[in-house]
Amino acid sequence: MNNNNRVFFTIFCLFWATIINAQPTREGLKKWEDERYNMFIHWGGIYSVLGGVWEGKHIDKGLSEQIQSHAGIYSDSYAAVARHFNPEKWNADSIAALAVRAGMKAIVFTSKHHDGFCMWDTKTTNFNVVKATPFKRDVVKELADACKRRGLKFGLYFSNIDWHFPEASPISSHNSDSIPPLHHAYNMAQIKELLTNYGEITELWFDMGSNTLQQSKEMRELVHRLQPHCMIGSRLGNDMGDFTVMSDNQQPDYEIGVPWQSPASFFDETWGYRSWQQHVPKEEKFREKLTSLIKVAARGGKYLLNIGPKGDGSVVSYERDILIQIGDWLAINHEAIYGTAPDPFREDFPWGAVTATDKEIYLILTAKPEGNRITLPRITGKVAEIDVLGSPNIRLKTAVIGNELQVHLPATFNWSDGFKVIALRFKEAYTITPSRLIQIANQQVVLNHSNAFHYFSNSGIDYNSRFKSTVKESWNLLAAASQKYRPVLWYSDQEKGKKIDMQINDVPLTVSLDQGQEMALNNEQANIKWESPYISEPFWSGIDEFTQEVNLEANERNYRKVTTSNEFIALRVPMERRQAFVYAQTIISQEAAKVLIKVTSGDGISLALNGNTLLLHNNPERGGTKTDYVLLPLHKGENRLLVKTNNLFGDAAVLKVERDIPQRVYCKKLADMSLKKGQVTTISWKLHAPTTIHETMNMPNLALAIK
Repeated sequence: MNNNNRVFFTIFCLFWATIINAQPTREGLKKWEDERYNMFIHWGGIYSVLGGVWEGKHIDKGLSEQIQSHAGIYSDSYAAVARHFNPEKWNADSIAALAVRAGMKAIVFTSKHHDGFCMWDTKTTNFNVVKATPFKRDVVKELADACKRRGLKFGLYFSNIDWHFPEASPISSHNSDSIPPLHHAYNMAQIKELLTNYGEITELWFDMGSNTLQQSKEMRELVHRLQPHCMIGSRLGNDMGDFTVMSDNQQPDYEIGVPWQSPASFFDETWGYRSWQQHVPKEEKFREKLTSLIKVAARGGKYLLNIGPKGDGSVVSYERDILIQIGDWLAINHEAIYGTAPDPFREDFPWGAVTATDKEIYLILTAKPEGNRITLPRITGKVAEIDVLGSPNIRLKTAVIGNELQVHLPATFNWSDGFKVIALRFKEAYTITPSRLIQIANQQVVLNHSNAFHYFSNSGIDYNSRFKSTVKESWNLLAAASQKYRPVLWYSDQEKGKKIDMQINDVPLTVSLDQGQEMALNNEQANIKWESPYISEPFWSGIDEFTQEVNLEANERNYRKVTTSNEFIALRVPMERRQAFVYAQTIISQEAAKVLIKVTSGDGISLALNGNTLLLHNNPERGGTKTDYVLLPLHKGENRLLVKTNNLFGDAAVLKVERDIPQRVYCKKLADMSLKKGQVTTISWKLHAPTTIHETMNMPNLALAIK
């Protein structure tokens, strides 16, 4: 190879590596988030024709787009319905025009749902809208072109599972089916078509299935190689998404630390068209969906509202009218939704929600303020202008009372008239003091998992193994005096060897949790009594917090006592997939003490002491075991330890609890911190270089002592 060829080869390799690892930029993520409100469309060439009816019967079990499974329809009988798909009322431009009229910025369309019927002209199968129906038109192409003409972004939904592909896993009740190799290759070929033949695809919304880690990686690399700026939804699995998708119709009431989206249907019962769907009054549904949009925007997410067109291609008039009504509201109040930041107060207000920019605060009223007065706490800044969007004749007054800003509404103010929005425009940037302040003076202050403000995502192998992962923790300190403070990090063998990215105000710091001084825990085992543990019978459960009171005397969930040695207990409880059992143990301590235990679990675990969750995670190694070291802060007297462990991929849930382990922790001194009296100092940490943005920190024993 001559020098010129070597140079060319090197450049080619670098170029190829860049393509493989390409992903949305920070600017691209911001643009995606700022859209705030998009249209979801569930429309298929078979389930939309059936409309929730099979052989003259209403199929009310499950979602209508999954009628093949819920009605137990033979594959050939189901496929034959495609011969009746000839939607004379379908008009892609009308759909795009409706999305624009509704105030939406993009459309996400179901290219293929679980039934495997493709709504584009694919070469991978004849089971598609062009070859299997009299319609013979490429719906994905028509909609992509219509969106381009209307200035809309275009995204696609793609089901990982496929009930028509012969080599796919059989239909299951949980939809988290494995993806055999031939099925994976089939999916890859279809994704390549969709990302090659239809212009820019800004979002790929995967759904269900249970890919292996390698399969998820391969699909992610394919997407970002073909379209580097295409955003990938988290239901691809194995934390390979660029954004996290919430559960259906969920508006979270907690802070999410990654880009996220809330998918919503008009009806909880279905996403696809259901001909016999019952409707509440339009005004009630309008308020319900607009309230959801407002809540999602106030949390910093995107709202993806679905319509289910009929088999003839027309939009259900009930859904169309409500979309237009929301669009009319957005035409007046758009500046409070698009491109805004989430609620800077981080509070739930009984009268509504808050969005903001650097110099504006928007108060979105969804209920009547008590006494016609709104009080905003802990805010400093001079209001230059206050107005009600779309109502220039309404006069409002403000008053500053201490560190509160009050907005007084006139007696004639009608809050319910279309969810009014009050815009506070500040002369300069305003400041809001955090609601959770930790006072620091002469006594030592300890920052840890229990008193942190948490930022969450969703992590998991597939939909059924997801849990609410913690991706960042932060604290706000208020110093009593201007002086230097000594910070010391404390950690255990759970955290040893990891790295964290700390931030003190705007100063970043990467810390390795190693080379710390080993310290023995000051606990006297003779003063601690571990009573006989109990375990429950198996029950259906995902990976979530379990902190409820357990009444062993009442024998709830058929708890039974188990035999244990003095050093450990090892359990293997046979059960079905997606079941769990609870381990309950009473610990009596003669004095407050910290005790380290070693816990080995299977597919997922929740561990709580005295109602406080200390541990929550899945196991990225499908079907394996995972070990944790957990520091139990016992108080004097009776303590209750609860551990829930899940079975998601095997035939049993496992748990091992060990007490006879080295009772040690480590401390590492950091550089002194200079804090100023009366000024708020924000400290945060997260994993350094996590495997993905959704990976949970899983550092329950990490603490920062400041004195």
